[in-house]
Amino acid sequence: MRNASGYLDAASSEPLHPAARETLLAALDRGYADPRRLHGPGRDARLLLDNARAVVAECLGVRADEVTFTSSGTEAVHRGLLGLVRGLAAGRGRDAATPVTRSAVEHSSVLHAARWSGAEAAEVPVDRLGRIDAGADTVAADGVLAVQHANHEVGTVQPVDDLPAGVPLFVDACASMGRLPLPERWDAVAGSAHKWGGPAGVGVLLVRKGVRWLNPFPGDDRIDERTAGFENVPAALAAAAALRAVVTERAETNARQHALVDRVRAAAALIPDVEVVGDPVDRLPHLVTFSCLYVDGEAIVTELDKRGYGVASGSACTASTLAPSHVLEAMGVLTHGNVRVSLTRDTTEADVDGFLAVLPDVVREIRAQVGL
Repeated sequence: MRNASGYLDAASSEPLHPAARETLLAALDRGYADPRRLHGPGRDARLLLDNARAVVAECLGVRADEVTFTSSGTEAVHRGLLGLVRGLAAGRGRDAATPVTRSAVEHSSVLHAARWSGAEAAEVPVDRLGRIDAGADTVAADGVLAVQHANHEVGTVQPVDDLPAGVPLFVDACASMGRLPLPERWDAVAGSAHKWGGPAGVGVLLVRKGVRWLNPFPGDDRIDERTAGFENVPAALAAAAALRAVVTERAETNARQHALVDRVRAAAALIPDVEVVGDPVDRLPHLVTFSCLYVDGEAIVTELDKRGYGVASGSACTASTLAPSHVLEAMGVLTHGNVRVSLTRDTTEADVDGFLAVLPDVVREIRAQVGL
């Protein structure tokens, strides 16, 4: 059986938090009914759903009526961004496509949503750390502005609170929700529960009270127009329980993970022809990416997996496209030979020691195989 301590890919999915597991098992017996029905089981399910919404709102510092549960973080991204686009278009009294301005390092779900909407797209460049200039002329959007809170590949935090006022702002916080406090500047926000230790299949959409947002997709008869279909009530409650636990533990966990990631950054930088990317300070606490010259990222992932360590590579998005990471490309850093290491809440100093003990040998052996 694989050693769970070698799992270093929390940025893809954090292991289920014990608080989520306990809550999920308990809620399965009470949250099965339709929360819109007036019978007893329906009222029980509605109580659980309202409780989950209230807990998430308290953890994030928002209103409960600003919280909607979706089927994934990707759905929350699509609904959040496209709802602002549609709302702005309606407010202007036109059906024409509304421009979308986005940072060059947004998640692919944002790119796909903007392209699907037919909106005219403008791109805000980033520096070598992956950060936009909040005061640049390119940020002054005529339509909707989309800027992530923290980057999912390199961890760099964006200056969201410095962005210009008066522009509808969508913030993708899937990588940061729970790990960092939300920025104050936002009109719609997306989050993903499995990124903080909740169950997969639960997204969080925040739409600020009073913001012009319209459902961009076909609706149904649900009370909350920001979603469609039947919420997974037990999973939503489990996601809320995990979020509360993560936020409660955040100060201690972040300090410990920052220190461990600093060790990984320093050790990786000592390997010949390796570049550590992303902001070294203003970043997600648990994540680091480095680029290894003359080495294929997927080869490193495979060899580390053989040694019991699970990491990710940002060098090629998928084997089917063979396309380099648009994030790393926009930053002007090496787009191939990249490795993303992201610590779980349970990763220890011994786990990091073990990883760092094998990493130089793996890089050296792969280079030797190609005659370097």
